Amino acid sequence: MNDLDVNAARDTETAAPSIQHHADWLEHRAPDITAVDSHAHVFTRGLPLAAVRRHAPDYDATLDAYVAHLKSNGVSHGVLVQPSFLGTDNSFLLAATKRYPRRFRGVAVVDVDISEHELQALDQCGVVGIRLNLIGLSLPDLRTGAWPRLLARVNALRWHVEVHRQAADLQVVVDALLSQGCTVVVDHFGRPDPHAGAADPGFRYLLSTADSGRVWVKLSAAYRSASGSDGLALGKALTERLLDAFGEQRLVWGSDWPHTQHEELIDYASSFEALEAWVPDVSRRRSILTSSACTLFRIP
Repeated sequence: MNDLDVNAARDTETAAPSIQHHADWLEHRAPDITAVDSHAHVFTRGLPLAAVRRHAPDYDATLDAYVAHLKSNGVSHGVLVQPSFLGTDNSFLLAATKRYPRRFRGVAVVDVDISEHELQALDQCGVVGIRLNLIGLSLPDLRTGAWPRLLARVNALRWHVEVHRQAADLQVVVDALLSQGCTVVVDHFGRPDPHAGAADPGFRYLLSTADSGRVWVKLSAAYRSASGSDGLALGKALTERLLDAFGEQRLVWGSDWPHTQHEELIDYASSFEALEAWVPDVSRRRSILTSSACTLFRIP
């Protein structure tokens, strides 16, 4: 058993005796909003994998383990994002949002020609956006083909479009989405170059989109844009500039649990604690964790 299997087993062992207790905590108490985790993934080994994928974890990130992390850190709500390696089969994610409909929202990955019926079914299961995970892929032309029709239908549902791409290419993608009236959510601080950090031209472009009023940024997974273990310091530098540009009203925090491919650098509690270092002001931090996230993810 490798280290990741050991960690996953430990999570499962911790969660298993209290599964019903966690379920009671999530669905039978009044859903007071203490904090919203805007970015996490759940999956298990053995699920059908996408034909094109960068990796596939060899451990389980179960819903019960995730719920245990939420409870132990005082986080009341979560947004589950479809992992890229599961492709457009969102069934595992939907099972989670249906299990905890008052507490969880979903962000799906869909085919560009998805039917209206399928979109409506996703909407009824708590999905509030689609994700374009474009890391390692050719950039699509979002202004042509079937894309404008899909984006118009996404807009009609009042969903957002989540973008995961290195900062150098954000302008191409985000400009195309904004020109079609989309609400845009940029993943993981915009993924600036690890060496350039806040000086990355793509990150500076991201700051310029604040004036549109339709772009949100996730304060999550700074370690994906940092050299070594410098994620905490980079996150603070990036957050300061994002707060100046966007204010706290259009920033949200995400754990990025289970931190795929970076499990050795961080855990859930450390990810949650990082926000305090990034946003020392209690009032602003509370807004990011609650009212901002509730507005974006339509949590009443």
